Amino acid sequence: MKHDVELTVNGTSVTATVEARQLLVHFLREDLGLTGTHVGCDSSNCGACTVLVDGEAVKSCTILTVAAADASILTIEGLGGGGDSLTPVQQGFRECHGLQCGYCTPGMVMAATGLLLDDPDPAPDEIRTGLQGNLCRCTGYQMIVESVRWAAENGGPGAVATAEREGASS
Repeated sequence: MKHDVELTVNGTSVTATVEARQLLVHFLREDLGLTGTHVGCDSSNCGACTVLVDGEAVKSCTILTVAAADASILTIEGLGGGGDSLTPVQQGFRECHGLQCGYCTPGMVMAATGLLLDDPDPAPDEIRTGLQGNLCRCTGYQMIVESVRWAAENGGPGAVATAEREGASS
């Protein structure tokens, strides 16, 4: 069975007809070509598919596209607002070598952005707890924690994510 959905993705209104069983991660990647949102495990264990839905970090493999109807979705492609500049979170990953192989990075960045929207000044143990649903298979998490701390000290989650959260709450 197919359904018509309308949602906003990275600030652009999108209307589509989707299968009732289609996961949001597949809609973003296959229908919209937003391949920065990765499919890591298809079971919500790794967090590579994390996006912001109405300003909240959500694993997009855990939500049906039809359930996201009328929502505002922010992916890694939209995080900077369409420009070439990096958000403080992205810059923090660059400054503190939190990138590793990069497969988990978009999900980590989106989860870290959501964390900083909830808590603009998290302690390292709060960052570890906040990102525990995202896995990095390359190395330990120390550089990722340092990246998030860098972002907290240098601008927070970023203007686009902050506007998304504020828009969702109004």
